[in-house]
Amino acid sequence: RRSPRGLRLPRGGRAARAGVTAFPPCRYLLYASGDFVKVHSVNTEETLRLLCGHADLVTGIQLNPQNHMQLYSSSLDGTIKLWDFMDGIPIKTFTVGSRLLALYTLAGAEDSVFVVIPKKGERDTFQLVSVKLTKGAGQDLESKELSVVLDGVGASTKQTAFGREGSYVVSVKDVNLQVYFFKRKLLNRFSLSTAKTKGDNRFSCVVCHPTEDCIATGHADGKIRLWRNFHSKKAYTYSALHWHHDIVMDLAYSMEGTRLLSGGVESVLVQWHNESSCQKDFLPRLGSPIECISMSSDGALCCTLHTDNRITIINSNLRFSRSIQGLIKSRDVKTGLVVDPRTKALVLNGEPGHLQFYSLQSDQQLFSLDIVQRQYIHQAGLKQSDLVKVAFSARGTWLATVEESEEVTDPELQLKLWFYSEETQSFALNTRINTPHDNHITDMCFRDMDELGDDSLILVTTGRDCVFKVWVMVEDSNPEAHQSVSWSCDFVGSYHNYQATNCCFSEDGSLLAVSFEETVTVWDSLTWDLKCTFCHPPGNIRKICFGRLTCSKYLIGATDYGFLCCWNLLTCALEWSAHLNVVVLQPDPISEHIAAVSWLSKESSLFVFKPSEPRPVYIQRNLCKEKILLAAFVPRDEPETISSEKYLWLRKSQLFFLTDTQELMTLSTKSLEERLTPSSQQLAVEESLPVTPFSVLLGKHRRQQAQEDIDLGKPVIHNKQEQASPAVKELLHTPAHVLPSASFLCTIFINSLLISKENKSAEEVADEVEMESEKAEDESDEEDVTAMEQEDTSHMELLGEMTCKLSKSQEKELRKIRKMDYSWISAF
Repeated sequence: RRSPRGLRLPRGGRAARAGVTAFPPCRYLLYASGDFVKVHSVNTEETLRLLCGHADLVTGIQLNPQNHMQLYSSSLDGTIKLWDFMDGIPIKTFTVGSRLLALYTLAGAEDSVFVVIPKKGERDTFQLVSVKLTKGAGQDLESKELSVVLDGVGASTKQTAFGREGSYVVSVKDVNLQVYFFKRKLLNRFSLSTAKTKGDNRFSCVVCHPTEDCIATGHADGKIRLWRNFHSKKAYTYSALHWHHDIVMDLAYSMEGTRLLSGGVESVLVQWHNESSCQKDFLPRLGSPIECISMSSDGALCCTLHTDNRITIINSNLRFSRSIQGLIKSRDVKTGLVVDPRTKALVLNGEPGHLQFYSLQSDQQLFSLDIVQRQYIHQAGLKQSDLVKVAFSARGTWLATVEESEEVTDPELQLKLWFYSEETQSFALNTRINTPHDNHITDMCFRDMDELGDDSLILVTTGRDCVFKVWVMVEDSNPEAHQSVSWSCDFVGSYHNYQATNCCFSEDGSLLAVSFEETVTVWDSLTWDLKCTFCHPPGNIRKICFGRLTCSKYLIGATDYGFLCCWNLLTCALEWSAHLNVVVLQPDPISEHIAAVSWLSKESSLFVFKPSEPRPVYIQRNLCKEKILLAAFVPRDEPETISSEKYLWLRKSQLFFLTDTQELMTLSTKSLEERLTPSSQQLAVEESLPVTPFSVLLGKHRRQQAQEDIDLGKPVIHNKQEQASPAVKELLHTPAHVLPSASFLCTIFINSLLISKENKSAEEVADEVEMESEKAEDESDEEDVTAMEQEDTSHMELLGEMTCKLSKSQEKELRKIRKMDYSWISAF
């Protein structure tokens, strides 16, 4: 996509067993995340590298068996990339031409890898094929030489595994298991009959013992089967291990093969010893179901990937070490995308009943706030309370939340007001209001006027019970109360018994707009008098918002019949309207711009406009194929430098989207790595280097020289070479083993140190022109002047006096005085 383009942010998900790799000696963790691969430091918990280059989802990563400093990655874009992951440099790109669903490597198979691809002409049928990696001098190569190994394999990485020393490959699907022996070219198939046994025998995952001929398979009924003697179709045997009450999601053997790890929906990591059901250890309460398990190459660590988009790192003694939390994928983002004014974090639904605060700058979760404060039970069909609405005050000191049960007819509602405590650095519950409305709460917003202080703080809620309510702070008269203020209802408003759907305050807080089905009502926030109404039938009002700054006199509304309307509050008339199916209407809190996202013909399009101008300032059609449900403007810490006028609306804020598949996307003129890596982090490696005696001496000399210049009153001149030169930065920051020869870089480096002549002052330019014009005249007088100077110099030396040589500008002035005609003075 053209810049600014939609980009997927790292979320840490989609990482299968082949997609989470630990690098010896357990210092780095590599995992696939969306369209790229992240290199994570196990010790510092920082993201060191972001490997970008794939055009679609990364489906598998594997270390190069011949060089553990390199990494293979596969993607749905049909390419396999070879990376130098320590430096973040792509070495080779192999184009296979088919969608790649999984990736495997073998130590003995040089210049070839194994991938899972869809079978041509058949739906939901996949093949395991061997890809011969083409050798060549270029970086982009085509690898079309494919050899089919197995037919009818599973699409998941967990459903295929390679046996001891790569002598055979095992694949499971449904109730069938097949083993292919490479040397004997023998294929054995085994099937579990569902008629003779109870429970669901379908295979869910498979793993092979590293040193013995043993296969471990996980099943949907929670059992683990250990297969032996599978070289013969008649002599095979298997034994069963059973602890999990539901599907076994993944299995992993330790490096020596003495321990087997299993995980499932119970959020418990189980460690089996000696293939016995009696000897097992547990690591419980890991937070969410375990989706994948991966062991480090030296066996010191293992990591588990969870369904809530988190990676947990565990020691070999089954002790929790640390975790990497991405953006939690909840069942439904009912709260919308809200920005915390204090931390600029994105706030939305997290774990059931929790509110997650997610930092977009560092790409990690700041903290999770338990709102419902009830134990969530993982049981299908059980009606439980969940968080549905969130609103912050302008300063971020107050937080309002609404939780309701999943009952449709008679929901259980609770409105909670939270106050931020500087002492605890967290939100504390201030007021709990049971049944604030008789039906579902549809919207809520704060009024916060800085000029009036905290006394102006008002909360408005709208509901399907056809009223909106105004909540204000009141002082607690009870001297024994632990808190000084609480919240109570101050006003209840309605309009013709219509359902209240949306509400918002104007920028100065003087007006409140509440939509009642097809009508928008405007109320005075001081007297609560109804000032005017706007109506645009047919169709209910879907979204409303006020204009800001120079556009504060406008009110914008979007209807579910595909109209975008702009009303003038001064004339109480419709200013303009547009036929647009707007699903998201999001104003920028620090500018006049408003973003509208439309959904039409299975594509989302973006329109950015000012209410005062009906023509958009920016249009990007086909922003993404998914339906965008939510959006939020996040203010920048510092305005971004943007040269193009078309993208000036991105200067102070950044726009984020959330799709129906819960992919978080954004528009940016910078690359993803530049946006996620702050400048301070880029210098972290240099600052951590040990201080040498030479660096101390050089720093001391520079400080002394700078102090002398200040004492002497010398002007400090910043030359071009002191600035960040691209050539110098490239030379100093690029690893030596990937740099070109020194002879090639020498010319570029020397030229970068030269002072450019482009930055001459106007005086210098004028002097040069004058010098050129007087050059001919000066040549005739040059000999006389030189002789005179020599005479004067010799005369002064005889007198024992010391003199300084004249500068060029002084010589030029002296020549002007000598040639000047003073004969006109004789007339006086």
